[in-house]
Amino acid sequence: MTNRIPRISLEQWAALQAVVDEGSFAQAAEALNKSQSSVSYALKGMQEQLPVEVLTMRGRKAELSPAGEVLLRRARVLIDEALALERLAHDLAEGWETEVRLAVEIIFPPVLLSRALAAFVPESRSTRVQLIESVLSGTHEALFNGEADLIITNRLPPGYLGQSLLEVEFIAVAHPDHPLHQLGRELTPDDLRDHRQFVVRDTGIKRRQDAGWLVAEQRWTVSHLRTSIQFVKDGLGFAWLPSEHIQEELEAGSLKPLCLHEGGRRHEELFLVYARRDDAGPATQALAAALHSVCRRISRT
Repeated sequence: MTNRIPRISLEQWAALQAVVDEGSFAQAAEALNKSQSSVSYALKGMQEQLPVEVLTMRGRKAELSPAGEVLLRRARVLIDEALALERLAHDLAEGWETEVRLAVEIIFPPVLLSRALAAFVPESRSTRVQLIESVLSGTHEALFNGEADLIITNRLPPGYLGQSLLEVEFIAVAHPDHPLHQLGRELTPDDLRDHRQFVVRDTGIKRRQDAGWLVAEQRWTVSHLRTSIQFVKDGLGFAWLPSEHIQEELEAGSLKPLCLHEGGRRHEELFLVYARRDDAGPATQALAAALHSVCRRISRT
């Protein structure tokens, strides 16, 4: 004869958890918004089905047995997952997206992106975020290919409207010991031509774009902004880099602005663009609001 496997409901495990956490049947009933008799009945039925003792009474206080501690520890995970499922069902019923896809130009300040995502977390419910870090036309392609619900771009794609987020400043920099810094005068474009320039590759496939001054004969192209920053810090060349990304290097003196007669600093405006503004769900709108809020605070300072 095979042993019958107990069939304990989540409601019974929740009753056990409440009794242990609240310290008594009466307080557990209040926490569960149930009658004390229904809590007692649930635990009695549990105990009758389980082959081990779960609760022991010390006066009026219910305490877990050693076996009960093990079982409740596992049951808490099940209860949390069940509650998460209920919340997910409720969120889906209200139209909350299961995922928001955000394509971000790599020049967007990472500190601001982190702050915006942190602000989004309390409102995100069960929504996941898929972050696509892109360059130039790669950001637009994520939009055109249906891979992004929101994009942050420095160029508005044809047929789309966008909301301004902030301006990003680019500074022409090199290591302090770079030969360009040793000329001891204002630099001209001709001075730059004979030195190695680092640029970041466009991540697009179909409509690759160029941006900025690209006349240096020894131009080297890299795949990530951090690589460009590292190479310039190592004295391998110069580059126009977003000031927000190199604040520490500028303050530490490992990077130094080039003394250009003109064009040593330039600015790019970044825009937030919806893939489908009218169809954007509440999670997409909440993330967009968080991005706007963070950028507005920076603009005021």
